[in-house]
Amino acid sequence: MESRVATTIARRNAEAAGALVGYLPAGFPDLRTSIDAAVAIARNGVDVIELGLPYSDPVMDGAVIQAATQKALSNGFRLRDGFTAVREISAAVDVPVLVMTYWNPVVQYGVDRFADDLVAAGGAGLITPDLIPDEGADWLAASERAGLDRVFLAAPSSTEARLRQAVEASRGFVYAVSTMGITGARTDVDSAARSLVARLRDVGATSTCVGLGISTAAQVAEVLEYADGAIVGSALVKALSDGGVERVAHVAAALSEGTAKAK
Repeated sequence: MESRVATTIARRNAEAAGALVGYLPAGFPDLRTSIDAAVAIARNGVDVIELGLPYSDPVMDGAVIQAATQKALSNGFRLRDGFTAVREISAAVDVPVLVMTYWNPVVQYGVDRFADDLVAAGGAGLITPDLIPDEGADWLAASERAGLDRVFLAAPSSTEARLRQAVEASRGFVYAVSTMGITGARTDVDSAARSLVARLRDVGATSTCVGLGISTAAQVAEVLEYADGAIVGSALVKALSDGGVERVAHVAAALSEGTAKAK
């Protein structure tokens, strides 16, 4: 089964240094603006959109993203709004949209129903930060049936067995968490990411993207020296928070300069 995300990442590695994955939360600062912002980053160099579903207990998110998702929730964001956002973004731009969600909302909604509604909206798949493959049988079955990508996380602390499990269960890419702990822009991307990607390749990974702590074009370029994609979240969310759609488009364009092939 072909993965739109894997195909996009492979294409960007062939024609450029690699892929830029951009995260924004649905519903922040409101649903309409979040859709416009996602479309804007796709039109300004982001190759794959990671659309976060606001959740009341975001254990892995740093302060910038937590504040944004809490604002979305306080403004009345509902899970069905996430499907609306995916549908409208997918209709406007030809960029795969992966939904990043904690597992509990999917279970509450119904795993098969969630998969079907995501396909109907034009979504490419899910990134599930708190679901590990050996507890994900329902999602593995539903995503297989629906043809959706499934992105699992790997951390520097993961054992070889866990890394192999993440590689075998993932479709689209494996999400390599570059630093221990929560998300947020950092001044230097942890060298642990480089060795983690090498370990993932050793156990068979063909597509690995690095996230957590990337906030500049130089860091994007650095990550793409050894990984297939660079994931940026907090820097984009902060731009949207500070200066709206125009600002986030500008920051996306600047970050995408890091995907240029080295001269």
